[in-house]
Amino acid sequence: MLVVMNTNATEQDIERVIRCIESKGFEARVCHGETKSVVHAIGIKETDKRDLKLLNGVFEVLKISTNYRLTSRSFQNDDTVIEVNGIRFGDKYTGLIAGPCAVESYEQMDKTAQELSESNVKILRGGAFKPRTSPYAFQGLGEDGLKILKSVADNHNMAVTSEIMDVSQLDIFMKYVDIFQVGARNMQNFNLLKELGKIHKPVILKRGLSSTFEEWLMSAEYIMAGGNGQIILCERGIRTFEHHTRNTLDLSAIPVIKKLSHLPIIVDPSHGTGLRDKVEPMSRAAIAAGADGLIVEVHHSPDCAMCDGAQSLYPWQYDLLYKQIKQIAPIVGKEIV
Repeated sequence: MLVVMNTNATEQDIERVIRCIESKGFEARVCHGETKSVVHAIGIKETDKRDLKLLNGVFEVLKISTNYRLTSRSFQNDDTVIEVNGIRFGDKYTGLIAGPCAVESYEQMDKTAQELSESNVKILRGGAFKPRTSPYAFQGLGEDGLKILKSVADNHNMAVTSEIMDVSQLDIFMKYVDIFQVGARNMQNFNLLKELGKIHKPVILKRGLSSTFEEWLMSAEYIMAGGNGQIILCERGIRTFEHHTRNTLDLSAIPVIKKLSHLPIIVDPSHGTGLRDKVEPMSRAAIAAGADGLIVEVHHSPDCAMCDGAQSLYPWQYDLLYKQIKQIAPIVGKEIV
């Protein structure tokens, strides 16, 4: 339920509404807009709207029909903007993240980061814990990989994002990572999502392999319900019957999510296609569709990569792509640093 306040409502009016909501067994969350404030009553109880509507400063009381409430446009109409290391995601801003699929060595990360820094990359990605379909595939370097990632990023004035797989890894990640990444396989790991709701760092939440938009937003709701509103949704392709690409990159997710939610949405064209020659055109298409960012796999020598080299760009390819999307973004009212 949403309680929309008048434009001239005072802080005392808002506090009165909060007390009334909490007295009825709801949790109250306040969102301040440019002209009006909204108090969200979170809970599954039934109550008489008139009790709230009669309070001083209340403009209207609305019931929300969707199960995802905090993530919905009904709760917050203005786009959420998340900033990390000077890079913004959301509203008119398009942020860029790049780096290899996995941290393999210090030399590999440092060489890749050096070349990416010349293309103005300020957020470095790299997997230290790798969820692989085969138990015999490279599983990552673990905490040593995070140490390498953090050290290299610091040397090149970059922030760090990496994928967390389990609640038990939270303390380790807090030491090294600026943006937590939740992979497609963990989109409905609700225990993990609840714990990420308690931290004060951004979370990239990737869409599940076969998840609907509602299921995706409900997963984001778990994080927001815990108090962490710094969520970046990531479309990374869904599983279909097609075999010419690794996944089917669903770019329709961009306008759909932008209508349903205030959260920023970025695109992962690397996992979305699984093929290097498809990454560049789908990146350009994502920007043209209004994406709030890209997360692209780049490796200094992808032919020698320990995993996903086939979907990783060479640094020179990324540099060319960066110049192309810089030209596309302003056409759709977006800005890339």
